[in-house]
Amino acid sequence: MDLEKRPPHEAAQQPPPGQADRHPPQAEGCLAVAIRLPVRIVVLVLVVPVRLVWDALTVCGRFLYYRGVRPVGRAIGAVLTWLFNAVFVWPWVGLWRYVVVPVGAGLAWLGRVLVVTPVVWFYRAVLTPLGHGIAWLALGVGAGCAWLWRYLVAIPAAWFYARVLTPVGHGIAWLARVIGSGAAAAGRGIGAVLTWLFKAVFVWPWVGLWRYVVVPVGAGLAWLGRVLIVIPAVWLYRAVLTPLGHGIAWLARGIWTVVSALFRWIFVAPVVALWRWVLAPVGRAVAVVAREIGDALGHAWRVAGHISLVIGRFLAKLLRWIFVEPVRWVYRTVLTPVGHVVRDAVWRPAAKAVKEVRRATRQALTSARESVRQARADVRRMLFGAPRQPVPVAAAPGEPVPVPVARREPDAPGTRTLGSSTTALTKD
Repeated sequence: MDLEKRPPHEAAQQPPPGQADRHPPQAEGCLAVAIRLPVRIVVLVLVVPVRLVWDALTVCGRFLYYRGVRPVGRAIGAVLTWLFNAVFVWPWVGLWRYVVVPVGAGLAWLGRVLVVTPVVWFYRAVLTPLGHGIAWLALGVGAGCAWLWRYLVAIPAAWFYARVLTPVGHGIAWLARVIGSGAAAAGRGIGAVLTWLFKAVFVWPWVGLWRYVVVPVGAGLAWLGRVLIVIPAVWLYRAVLTPLGHGIAWLARGIWTVVSALFRWIFVAPVVALWRWVLAPVGRAVAVVAREIGDALGHAWRVAGHISLVIGRFLAKLLRWIFVEPVRWVYRTVLTPVGHVVRDAVWRPAAKAVKEVRRATRQALTSARESVRQARADVRRMLFGAPRQPVPVAAAPGEPVPVPVARREPDAPGTRTLGSSTTALTKD
């Protein structure tokens, strides 16, 4: 027994005593332990070349995709997009922009000028006044017709209805009520007589026939059927058919028992034995082997990946030592100093000389251009004279041109003081 007290959280996490060993770890069989190491070695030997080839193909495929397929695909996509736009989009856009829209605008303008404007003018200048006149005329004619209808038709008809038709209608209604009462009484008497005759001829004979003939005959036939058919049938079922059925059922159960036993021992038992003692162990062994092979393949694939990575790094470093490092050494040790010497001894003096020549050429061209411009100005002055100088309006010809003086400060005789003011409202 554990007499040492545990902390509450450890006591809560500890399982009960009866459940500690309920799910023990599953032990591996001897077959798995025996075949694991050889299978992994063989699979590793077989998988390493495959992984190397796979990694090489992956690198090549990635290089081809990023350097060849994707740029070519983008170029093809750009070309196809341009062709699609050139064949399907731009013609329709040009047709819409330069044909349909101008034609539609022209047709709209023509429709507005030729149809809408005349129709609006005709409606405002012709139809509206004409409609107002027709409405006024119809209003007057309607008022006259209403007056004529009221005094020529409605009032005489109301008087005729109130003075003539109403008394006549009341008399006719009273006469109809009297005649209807007599006819109803006569109809009720005739109906009673006809009802009694119908019952006497059609109902009462059939009721007597059913009550005094059909019912007794049916009762007799039912008694005969019970005595002659039902009682013998019940006796036959109880005394003959029931024992015979029990015997047939017992015989069938016996036959089924024998047949099922034979089928079980001939077919089921061998199949069960084959499954239990042959197929199940073989299946377990095959499952163990397959599981180990799968685990070995996964492990070998991962190990082969590490091996492939190491080999790839080694090859990369080897290629670097063989090709890159010599080139870098030659570049740093030989080409860079030679390039610096060539730059300092050849290129810079040559560039400086070229700049000096360019500057001298530019200055010579500028001087020649100024000389040519001056010569042209002298020739123009000799041929056409000096250009006229602009003369202000206020100055007379031959007088010196006055130069305006800019006034930046007011011409005040004195300076400002603290007690003086320059505004008109506060001057003394």
